[in-house]
Amino acid sequence: MPSARINGIRLHYEDAGEGEPVLLVMGQGAGGRAWHLHQVPALVHAGHRVVTFHNRGIPPTDECPEGFTIDDLVADTAGLAEHLGLAPCRFVGVSMGAYVVQELMLARPELVRQGVLMATRGRTDLLRAAMAKAERALYDSGLELPPAYTAWIRVLENLSPATLDDDRQTQDWLELFEFSPQPKGPGARAQLDLQVPDGRLDAYRAIEVPCLVVGFADDVILPPHLGREVADAIPGAVYQEIKGCGHYGYLERPDEVNRVLLEFFRDPSSAQVLPHPATVDLG
Repeated sequence: MPSARINGIRLHYEDAGEGEPVLLVMGQGAGGRAWHLHQVPALVHAGHRVVTFHNRGIPPTDECPEGFTIDDLVADTAGLAEHLGLAPCRFVGVSMGAYVVQELMLARPELVRQGVLMATRGRTDLLRAAMAKAERALYDSGLELPPAYTAWIRVLENLSPATLDDDRQTQDWLELFEFSPQPKGPGARAQLDLQVPDGRLDAYRAIEVPCLVVGFADDVILPPHLGREVADAIPGAVYQEIKGCGHYGYLERPDEVNRVLLEFFRDPSSAQVLPHPATVDLG
């Protein structure tokens, strides 16, 4: 995995394919390799150059144990795009990565050709604040939960009942999560401090970049109504909702997610034939 010196840290990335570039920004507590299961092959096959990376805090990128802000992650993303000569290009983010892309479209709009925001939000409500507080408390307690237990929790939090009602699929996900634990360390802990402050929805009304917001219908981590709020705030944004998937929709329903991405890339206005906001069952 190559690396580059960006904003004073060592940022590790991967670069695949040729064609119009797309930079994928991962969410909290996960590395950029997660995109390579489904999104990278589909985008490369469609004729795109695709760059993924490990956000600040996730090894082998520098962990930055002293802590960091969302502005640091935005600057890292912008810096990598400039270092690789990608801009202006398409940026796709999920969860925390979508928050990064939202802020990038405000701070550095000249870098962004199109923005895609999956499983996103523009505010921190009571339940999300309680969740973040609980995660920080668990981490700071030093308690090590058994891998089988953490796998069970991740399955319940991140997948749809449509998946969990199938024993074979559930078993596959349990085994995957048990043997592929989420990153630990001071950088992962620093990411837990990143919350969306009040007032960002109003700020997003100034975004002028063509934007697609994708909600996952069964997402309990960031429910789709929070993504609708972001789409409503961004002028001209397109909203689509994919049924039968939870917070890990890009892994759980990858064919549908990839189709939505590529259709938007080909024609940003194509989804406008549906009323905004619209719910699309792609199953």
